[in-house]
Amino acid sequence: MDPRVVIGEINLAGVFFSPLLFCMAVAFVLRILLSRLLETVGFYRAIWQRPLFDTALFLILTGAAFLALRGLTHS
Repeated sequence: MDPRVVIGEINLAGVFFSPLLFCMAVAFVLRILLSRLLETVGFYRAIWQRPLFDTALFLILTGAAFLALRGLTHS
């Protein structure tokens, strides 16, 4: 992939939003769903710092959403 490729703004009813804001919103929803799933199966009993783990999970999901958006818009 060309590193100079830029994801443009997202136009929603004439208002332009940053793609990063969109990816963060998607990651936030996914993190809540994934946290509930992990709590249900008892995964968090093995985690020492849950807030740190949740922050890292959010950042990983934000990056994954951004890469997915980049792949979808430039295919």
